[in-house]
Amino acid sequence: MFDTSKQITLDGTVRQFQFTNPHCYIQLMVDGTEWSLEMGAPVYLANRGWRPSTLKPGDRIRVTASPLRSGANGALVLNVVSLEGKPIGNMR
Repeated sequence: MFDTSKQITLDGTVRQFQFTNPHCYIQLMVDGTEWSLEMGAPVYLANRGWRPSTLKPGDRIRVTASPLRSGANGALVLNVVSLEGKPIGNMR
C-alpha cells in the first residue's frame, strides 16, 4: 500500500488528529490539499509519548512519510516535528 522505498516531507496545518483504533491518523492541509497520514495503533503511540491532545487543529507541523503507491494524497508517518524542528512524540 505504501512505497517504503520513498520518503516525502510535508509542511502543513493539522485539520484533525484521530487517536483511534486500529490506526491513528493526521489529517493535514498542505497548500489547500488535504492529506490523510496513517500512524500506528494508539497503544503503540502512547508508549512513545503520544496522547490524544498531542496535536490540535491549527498546529503547524512537518511530517516525513512514505507515500501511497497509488499516488493519492496519503502516506505512512515516519516522523513528526514542529516547523522549528522540535520533535513531536516519538515515532522510533
